[in-house]
Amino acid sequence: MNAATAHQTTGASARRRSRGPLLAAAILAVVLAGVIGYKVSAGIDERVAAAESLRRATDEAAELTVNVVTPELGSPVEEISLPAILQPYRDTPIFARTNGYLRAWYFDIGSRVEEGDLLAEIEAPEVDKQLQQARAEMATAEASLKLAKSTAERWKSLLETNSVSRQETDEKAAAWQVQIARFDAAASNVKRLEDLQSFQRIVAPFSGFITARNTDIGALVAAGDNTELFHLSSMDRLRVYVNVPQAYAGSARPGVSAEITLQEFPGSRFHGRLVRTSNAIDPVARTLRTEFDVDNKDGRLLPGSYATLHLTLSGQASALTIPATALMFRSEGLRVAVVEGGKAELKPITIGRDYGRTVEVTSGLELGDQVIADPSDSLVSGMAVRVGEGAEAGR
Repeated sequence: MNAATAHQTTGASARRRSRGPLLAAAILAVVLAGVIGYKVSAGIDERVAAAESLRRATDEAAELTVNVVTPELGSPVEEISLPAILQPYRDTPIFARTNGYLRAWYFDIGSRVEEGDLLAEIEAPEVDKQLQQARAEMATAEASLKLAKSTAERWKSLLETNSVSRQETDEKAAAWQVQIARFDAAASNVKRLEDLQSFQRIVAPFSGFITARNTDIGALVAAGDNTELFHLSSMDRLRVYVNVPQAYAGSARPGVSAEITLQEFPGSRFHGRLVRTSNAIDPVARTLRTEFDVDNKDGRLLPGSYATLHLTLSGQASALTIPATALMFRSEGLRVAVVEGGKAELKPITIGRDYGRTVEVTSGLELGDQVIADPSDSLVSGMAVRVGEGAEAGR
């Protein structure tokens, strides 16, 4: 090999050795670029996915989750519970009708008395003396009457023989009539004082129980001072006055049955019957005054007790009922929120009877409507809502 050929061979080897590191560096740069590009692409995809997830979460948060109920048909027979107070069938205070001192009393509170029983006696010596005087005056008037009668009859017989004048006969007849009037007046006064004397005996006007005694032996009593001596109540039958709301007034008719419950008799129900109504609605309370009679011959029920009257009335089978919590009281009127097409719509309604936890809707809803059970105060028509998973809200 000559020198020129050897020099060329050495130059070629040197160039190959110098291109090797450059090629490796280029390959490494390509690999690094690919890795960096992959990571950048993966980071972008993660951010896009996170943004999409955030958007979905934001959209879901913007939708109000609600529980819904569907209106139910009302029952054809309904029972309402109303507060009531038991009252005696007869209840009267007993006052003195004459002046005097209480001499004795014979029945205390809680005692049962029969009609005509003597409750107390009043000592009134003034009345007794007045009666004696009146009887004496009546006796005098009676004697004068007899004398005037015989005189008039004698003058009348003498007139027939013209022994006396007609003028004298007429005077005697008039004197007889005057004595008749005087005797009648004296007899009336005696009767009046006898009645006053009879009032010294205080008797029971009807059978019942003494619920109050407000006097004692030696107490001064006076007629017309509005101080009752006894209070008498008849408890064999009780009256129950109940104010029925106007919405039920049409079904409250005499003859309707009712059941009465009291806390002191758990599990016991007492039968009552509507006997009369006021036939007028109270313009203030918008209620109908009704009276029920309850048999109480066993004496278990006490007058004045608080009770609950359960009244069964005929209802409207076509009426719808919804929970009272679904009602929305707005300035424009009563509303309920209904879910339609994923949005809330506020509908005006008209309610009928109020059952406490539920109300009767007479117009504005249909049987299949989805009514929001507990709408928030900020709910407006057109707001997006989402029905919560699970069963409908309970009643």
